[in-house]
Amino acid sequence: MKIYNTLNRKKEEFIPIEPNKIKMYVCGPTVYNYFHIGNARPFVFFDVVRRFFEYSGMEVTYVQNITDIDDKIINKAIEDKSTFKQIAKKYIAAFNEDAERLGIKKPDFQPKASEVIGEIIKLIKQLVKKGYAYEIDGDVYFSVEKFKQYGKLSGKKIDDQKAGARVEANINKRHPADFTLWKKAKPGEPVWSSPWGEGRPGWHSECVILSQKYLETNNFDIHGGGVDLVFPHHENENAQAEALSDKPLANYWMHNGFINIEGEKMSKSLNNFFTARDILEEYDAEAIRFFFLSKHYRSPIDFNREIMQESEKAVKNFYTALKSLNYKTTDEKCNYSETLLNKKADFIKAMDDDFNTAKALSVLFDLAKIIKSTKEEMKLRKESADLLVELGKVLGFFNDLEDKLSNDLGDLSEKLLKILIKVRNQSKKEKNWALSDLIRDELLKENIQLLDTKDGTKWEKK
Repeated sequence: MKIYNTLNRKKEEFIPIEPNKIKMYVCGPTVYNYFHIGNARPFVFFDVVRRFFEYSGMEVTYVQNITDIDDKIINKAIEDKSTFKQIAKKYIAAFNEDAERLGIKKPDFQPKASEVIGEIIKLIKQLVKKGYAYEIDGDVYFSVEKFKQYGKLSGKKIDDQKAGARVEANINKRHPADFTLWKKAKPGEPVWSSPWGEGRPGWHSECVILSQKYLETNNFDIHGGGVDLVFPHHENENAQAEALSDKPLANYWMHNGFINIEGEKMSKSLNNFFTARDILEEYDAEAIRFFFLSKHYRSPIDFNREIMQESEKAVKNFYTALKSLNYKTTDEKCNYSETLLNKKADFIKAMDDDFNTAKALSVLFDLAKIIKSTKEEMKLRKESADLLVELGKVLGFFNDLEDKLSNDLGDLSEKLLKILIKVRNQSKKEKNWALSDLIRDELLKENIQLLDTKDGTKWEKK
């Protein structure tokens, strides 16, 4: 396997620290709102990374933090006349709910920043003691000039760091790029006691502590997140960890590319800001997952309605193929023919090449084509269906396979559906298009798709 390592800016052979064991840390949400479609990309992608390692027989420990104390959370609490704990609780629940709808497996550990304040204070004390940090009037800063390798992850040079969008402006700091480890208390904010007075931690220390605590090491295999986190967050994480241990926090740093909305950067000012919850109301979760995986994770990706409709058609193609065989799930291991073993090898080769999910998806299309081909032997078609499901699950598809393959709504529900279809047909005869469209659209929201054919109105689960 080869992985593009941001730390060295090249593809490298992946060698885990312990054979057959993977320790992964991926930055999670800051819980002040529903997470947006851009945040969803790393959550989905690293879910696939984890699934593939597990499929390959690896023992994976997957940690994803929750940032539950932050300026944005405090501001949201003030805006809603609430507390930071109440805001965090609300949006942690929402995050887990939406992640589950996207088919994302729960991490092994999902620790909160507020749970490790004592450990963060201890980390900062060690940095101060070793001369890597300094205190001014209750604030504590990390000295980037003291850590000679600062910039190794992002490629940014200290001399180029001036106060601006990503560098905090503060006349008290010794250098503009010095970053905050501990913030002095402000009126109305949550605070904790520390050797430097009451205050709260900065953003960049929590991930150092949480990754090392739950992965039980100061040097682990993979650290992941969006490309926007390379600087300053991941750079600052690594600087703290390496200053104390002389080892990088992680051996491999993986970052996914940005999402644009119809060619534009996502922004509230452009009115193109969508939460994952918004998109889940409009599109099937597996179509959203397909959209993310249809491009290489390091490439930018453009979200638009046309692409999402194509993604829905692509996922539907897999289910149509399985339905053509009246496919039933089975726990039996399949002894695949040479043709299918080659397909499986192609899938693994694509994933081994820096998680090329776009190429891996092409194997699923090949299998769907075999399944639907009446020219092929039934044995090959059935084995192809088994392999399609096996490999599809590695990418996070087919989690509710039996439900999606079944059109069984139960006796009463099906009778009510047939009544609605009759009402809709009558409204169409009377040219009451508003009622006709309303019935169709409301059923679609419940994942029941009506299909107007020459033989009458059919329905299927979407």
